[in-house]
Amino acid sequence: MPDDEKEPKDEHIEGETTMVTSLEDLYPNMGKQLVSKKAYLIVIAGNSVGEMYQIRKEEIHIGRDRTSDIIITDVGISRGHARIFHDAGGDLCIEDLKSTNGTFVNGDEVQKRVLIDGDRIQFGRTTILKFSLSDDLEESFQRRMYDSAVRDGLTRIYNRQYFEERLASEFSYAYRHFIPLSIIMMDLDHFKSVNDTFGHPVGDVVLKTVASTITRTIRTEDMLSRYGGEEFVILARNTDAQSVHILAERIRSSMEEQIVPLSSGVIKVTLSAGTSTLENRNVGTPEELVAAADEALYHAKRMGRNRCVQATTG
Repeated sequence: MPDDEKEPKDEHIEGETTMVTSLEDLYPNMGKQLVSKKAYLIVIAGNSVGEMYQIRKEEIHIGRDRTSDIIITDVGISRGHARIFHDAGGDLCIEDLKSTNGTFVNGDEVQKRVLIDGDRIQFGRTTILKFSLSDDLEESFQRRMYDSAVRDGLTRIYNRQYFEERLASEFSYAYRHFIPLSIIMMDLDHFKSVNDTFGHPVGDVVLKTVASTITRTIRTEDMLSRYGGEEFVILARNTDAQSVHILAERIRSSMEEQIVPLSSGVIKVTLSAGTSTLENRNVGTPEELVAAADEALYHAKRMGRNRCVQATTG
């Protein structure tokens, strides 16, 4: 065979091994992905399943106390339960802070341990968080999943399940510390006639308008949820009976002035509201607080609608 037709010589020397010193040698683009990984705790059991907490600081504290970076109100959680921190080698570690019921990683009770991607951490009786290293795409997907789980698909405000979870934890804290906690139950007046007259698409527009109007009226710390159908509820932290009645009246008045534009004209709707307040342990359970506001709401309906009624509790 002529020299110019010979196969190219293998440049590797026979018997020599090429060493791979890093993942970047095999996957040149992998390094950037690894650098972009961020540390998260994801709730996989307990209240607010799917919620993500990014570990942004050198040290974060987890517990029942309001000063904690991650607040968990599950049964069995200590005020200062555990901390997550970077050790001298740069690894993320979890350390139990002498909690009453301990901290568990993958089922084993630990005092201090380096965290590995995928570790499951249990605090209290029902709350389990997953430690995860995720990139921006994974984070975005996880947040969208969580958002779809806690928000109403039509109005994009919180849904009833999330309200009930938050109410349970907020009630427990307020009851323990003698802090007022109020709710406002609201129902649109004659909403059935809107659907019957204009159709459900128009009814959907009205519901979204109501949600946006109320959102603009309440404080950032107040939580608005769609309770069901045309019924809405607000959870108002550190708000006494007098203040929540004033807030409810402000919402009612704003809704009364709101005009919903239609292709064939405009439509106006009103709402009725009932308020109830936990003060000085006058109510024993979250369910009693809701029931009191619900009864006040229906009293407002019986009185002629488009008004606010305050529940008498204690």
